[in-house]
Amino acid sequence: MAKSRSDTDLPIAEDGSTQGAPLQAAPLPETKSAAPAKKRRPTVGIVLILLFGGLGFTAYEYWLANRDYETTDDAFIDGRAVSIAPQVSGNVVSLDVTDNEFVKKGQPLIHIDNRQYVIDVENAKANLAAAEGEYAGVQYAAEVAKKNFPAQLDSAKAQLASAQALLVRAQADYDRQKELPSRATTQQEVDAATAALRQAEAQVAQAQAQVEQATPVPQRIGQVVSQVAQFHGQIDQAKARLDQALLNLSYTVVVAPQDGWITKRNVEVGTYVTPGQQIFSLVSPEVWVTANFKESQLAKMRAGQPATISIDAYPDLKLKGHVDSVQLGTGSRFSAFPPENATGNFVKIVQRVPVKIDIDSSLDPKWPLSLGLSVDPSVKVQ
Repeated sequence: MAKSRSDTDLPIAEDGSTQGAPLQAAPLPETKSAAPAKKRRPTVGIVLILLFGGLGFTAYEYWLANRDYETTDDAFIDGRAVSIAPQVSGNVVSLDVTDNEFVKKGQPLIHIDNRQYVIDVENAKANLAAAEGEYAGVQYAAEVAKKNFPAQLDSAKAQLASAQALLVRAQADYDRQKELPSRATTQQEVDAATAALRQAEAQVAQAQAQVEQATPVPQRIGQVVSQVAQFHGQIDQAKARLDQALLNLSYTVVVAPQDGWITKRNVEVGTYVTPGQQIFSLVSPEVWVTANFKESQLAKMRAGQPATISIDAYPDLKLKGHVDSVQLGTGSRFSAFPPENATGNFVKIVQRVPVKIDIDSSLDPKWPLSLGLSVDPSVKVQ
C-alpha cells in the first residue's frame, strides 16, 4: 500500500517515531544569473551611449576638419607632349635615342640621308654666283649708259647742225643755178644742184630723227637702271633658294625642341620618313594636375588656394600645390560632340569643370609622374 504525502512529509525522530508537527518545505535556491543580468543592463547602455557619442564627436571633428576642403577623384597628371616629325623626306641612317630616354634641347634624335640635300646646296650656290655675275654686268652697263646716252644726244645734235649747214649751202647753190640765165649754165649743173639740195634735206631729216631718238636720256638711263634692279632681285631669289637648301640640309638632323622624355617611338634605322610623319612624342618635365571638379564645388574656389595631392601609383608620395586657374568652360562643352540642350527632352546633369593645379613640391626623379596617372587632389577653399 502506497504511503500518503502526509506520512512521507513528517519528520522522523531518533527513536523512529514521527513528530507531530509537519515541517514546511525548504525554499528552492535562487538562480545565480538573475542579479548579474540586472547589473549588466545599465553597463551596456552606458557603453552604447559612449560609443555613439564618440562616433558622433568623431564625425563632427571630421566635418570641422574637412568642411573647408573640396576633393575629387576625377583628376589626373597632365603635361605637354610634343609630337616630333621630320621636315624633309629620306631614309633614316642613324637613330640616336631609345625608348623613354631623357634628352636635352638641341640633342640629335635621328639622321636622315643628306646626299641629295648637299647637291641642292651646291646647285643653289652656283645659281647665286651666276646671278651675281649678271648683276655685275648690268651694273657696268648702267654706268656706261649714264655717260653714253647724253653723249649720243650731243652727237645727234651736232649731226643735225652739220646737216642743216649742208642744206643751207645746197639751197644757195640751187638758188644760184635757178637765177642764172640758161646760156650761163647747163641743165646738168641745175640737176646736180637740185639733187644736192634734196640730199641735204634728207640728211637734215635723218639728223632730226636721231636727235629725237636720243632726246629721252633720263628714260633710257632709267630703263637700264631698272634692269639692274631686276637682276638684283634675281640675286635675292638665288640667295633665298640657297637658304632653303641649307635649311633642308639642316633638317636632315632632327633635334629635340625642348627637354623631355622620348615616348611612342615609331621609327627605326632604314625607315623612309616624310614631312609631317610623327616619329616620336616628347613629354616635357613640366607637369600639373587637371582636376575635374563638379560645378557645385566651385563657389569658393579661387586661384592661389593651396592643395594637397595624393597619387594612386605612389601612395607614400604626398605633393603640395596650388590652384592655377579654372577653365572657362565645362569639359562637355569642348568635346567633339557638345550637347545640344535646346533639342529633345532636357535632363539636367551635373557638369564638371577642369581646374589646373600647379605642383609646388620638388619632384623626385625616383617618382616619375607619367601623364594620365590618377590623383586625388584636395583644395582648401577657405
